[in-house]
Amino acid sequence: MQQQFLKILLLFFIAGYITSCNTVKRVADDEHLLVENTVYVNDKKNNTETITNLLHQKPNSRLPLIGNLRLNIYNLARPNRDSIFEAWLDKKPKRRERLKKAYSQKQVDKIKASALGFNNWLKNTGEPPVIVNEEKTLKSTKRLESYYKFNGWSNVEVDYEISKKDNQRASIDYFVKHGKPYIIDSITKNIKSPIIDSLYKHGKQRAIIKQNDQLVYANLGLERNRIATQMRNSGVFHFNQDYIMFNVDTINTNKKANIDVIIQNRAIRTQDSVIRRPFKVYKIKDVNIFTDYTFENRNEPFQDSISYNSYKLYSFNKMRYRPKALTDAVFINPGTIFKDLDRTRSYRHISELRTFKYPDINYIENLDSTLTANIHLTPLKKFGLGFSAEVSKSNIQAIGFSLNPSLLIRNIFRGAETFEISAIGAIGASDDASNNSKQFFDINEIGVDLKLTIPRLFSPFYTENIIPKYMLPKTRISLSATSQTNIGLDKQTFTGTFNYKWNPTSIGTNRLDLFNVQYVRNLNVGNYFGIYQNAYRTLENIALDSYNTPPEFITLDDNGNEILIQESADDFIDLVINDNSFETSNPTDYKTVNSIDERKKRLTENNLIFSSSFSFIQDKRQNLFDEDFSIFRFKVEAAGNLLANASKLLGLNKNANNRYELFNVAYSQYIKTEFDYVKHWDLGRKNVLALRGFFGIAIPYGNSSSIPFSKSFFAGGANDNRAWTAYGLGPGSSETSDEFNEANLKLAFSVEQRFNIFEKLNGAVFIDTGNIWNALDDVNDDNATFTGFSSLKDIAIGSGFGFRYDFSFFVFRFDIGFKTYDPSYRAQNRWFNDYNFANAVYNIGINYPF
Repeated sequence: MQQQFLKILLLFFIAGYITSCNTVKRVADDEHLLVENTVYVNDKKNNTETITNLLHQKPNSRLPLIGNLRLNIYNLARPNRDSIFEAWLDKKPKRRERLKKAYSQKQVDKIKASALGFNNWLKNTGEPPVIVNEEKTLKSTKRLESYYKFNGWSNVEVDYEISKKDNQRASIDYFVKHGKPYIIDSITKNIKSPIIDSLYKHGKQRAIIKQNDQLVYANLGLERNRIATQMRNSGVFHFNQDYIMFNVDTINTNKKANIDVIIQNRAIRTQDSVIRRPFKVYKIKDVNIFTDYTFENRNEPFQDSISYNSYKLYSFNKMRYRPKALTDAVFINPGTIFKDLDRTRSYRHISELRTFKYPDINYIENLDSTLTANIHLTPLKKFGLGFSAEVSKSNIQAIGFSLNPSLLIRNIFRGAETFEISAIGAIGASDDASNNSKQFFDINEIGVDLKLTIPRLFSPFYTENIIPKYMLPKTRISLSATSQTNIGLDKQTFTGTFNYKWNPTSIGTNRLDLFNVQYVRNLNVGNYFGIYQNAYRTLENIALDSYNTPPEFITLDDNGNEILIQESADDFIDLVINDNSFETSNPTDYKTVNSIDERKKRLTENNLIFSSSFSFIQDKRQNLFDEDFSIFRFKVEAAGNLLANASKLLGLNKNANNRYELFNVAYSQYIKTEFDYVKHWDLGRKNVLALRGFFGIAIPYGNSSSIPFSKSFFAGGANDNRAWTAYGLGPGSSETSDEFNEANLKLAFSVEQRFNIFEKLNGAVFIDTGNIWNALDDVNDDNATFTGFSSLKDIAIGSGFGFRYDFSFFVFRFDIGFKTYDPSYRAQNRWFNDYNFANAVYNIGINYPF
């Protein structure tokens, strides 16, 4: 393996050497290729992205181990392909005429277009060489000078030095010298309107520019925006940023800056003059809501109108909405002062109703210095139909097809509620069935999901003081049922949820599940060893090699070899567990059989989960294209407490396993928490460094000694540690042969460097670490249990690389993960044992893993 790894490295180095000789292929003899920029600020190197982005010329992009790939692709193109093709046609006498006779002039033109098209593709895909240009270098010095002056530094001087080498390559050093920064000494004001002066004083503690801070001219723009926003949210309807000016004095002030804030009176433009008047504070006099406005009916008379809490609602047809449902979504209140923020919140809240198109909100100025707000709402269609289809392949099925129809009903109870009915119907062929011509599609799933969304907190209590309506509160009630057959154990699942969701800040989302009830019923428990073949083979080995197994448990396969009858596996387990002599003589095998039995009971038992949870998400992304942000997710969930207390109060009896039951099912009791953090750094030029950290633990107690399978953690897969398949890693350093490894504690950490290769093709290199363990549950395997910091030595490390193609609306991802540090090699060297393509894991995914 190590020799193969060295061969791969050697191949990369040889390829890099060959391509490096090709980099100056399109560089003229009197030109030099720019290979490096270095900026020195007061004799100290500064290579921050902020400074390097100021330079007009940057070296050609480089990829790890490959070098200037795009430059080399560009160099493959021929500079004068058009004339070269024409010269080729005329190189031999009669070639042009012969081609015309054989193919026609049109075909010859197509041959030429094809040759030129591929040549142009090489040029467009590649990257032309960056030639040192002294004029652009001078522009870079001007940018650097402006940047440091703009950020308050005094006596800024910028120089440069171009170092040209004999191999037609060159580097540029920039030297920035600056003195001490300008410090804000005094801030005075010159404000004409008394009301503006009073409001300015009231908000001065939130000012961005302050005494003794360094003078940064960008902060003046931010302060200008802050003042304008404050005024617009304090009733000053006609105010905007154009009325604000700053006079900055730094002449003969000994590096001090004196700032004068100037705010002019309102400018009222007439036909031939401009009149200055003091600003006024405007109040909202009337709020008119037009509930079914369209461009076609704009001049029609109203058929219905309602006055509700000082709001006036109008309808061109019969009123279809309860007034409170609409007024709760409007933050512009009659009798209050004008605020820009109220209009912004109204836009957002009305759009969140999913009942109207984007609203139109405008103000009309009245003669008494008040405003009338007109809100035009255009309803969406009451019914919306949806349909999707999917073709899939997995480790369970060779091929599968699913259909997902849905129906959305808007304003179902006249309160802008939405009711959605969706269904799923799926069929598939398992790997075994795909070889059976009699029954190819042997997997099926059917299900229905009902969701009611209410655009407020549905509660008998008044909650406006706790969660005001600007936080966009919602209530969702949902019921779902699915039935799967010939998928694993076959199961029926029934789920009911009642939750609240609201946004306390522009970047924060809270969700409270008052209750979440889930009932899982396994229909085909007898198929357990048909699914978990590794467990069956382990039992079979013990039955044939270690135990004096009765002959009725053994049969012969098609090749005449003895095998354990799969239907007798449960009887064999009972026989071994009740055999005290075998426990004494073969404790390891006895323990193995006992572990298989415990796992089987846990995975085949029916589950009843009655839980409540709270989750918080802080997402600092500005938009979908933002690549410099962080996301923090937190969730805590508690299950079974209400049922446990009720069972004790009612004096219910426990079952044989010392557990309370409800409807003949032992309910789960646990507490679970998760922390998830994602951070992206935009390094410029389509380079992004992405990081993710995750911690989760679920602790069973009371009525449970283990966590339900659906609530446990797993490791591996396309969005986790990509060097292992999903459910293939852990727990701990155990050498488990289970098909689905899971546990109740998880640690994960990933870092990924993303870069552009050319056009829409991107690459990435990554390192994924983490593992799962059992903790505070009924598992006694020391290798699988987290016992303290010493267990951190079992954190698995995977590394690899991948490619992503950006289709704009989604990203197709292909990653290759290599097992770099494998904890399953307990007493051996754990590094690079399976670090090769034969043991690599190949992952295909949609969009990025984090």
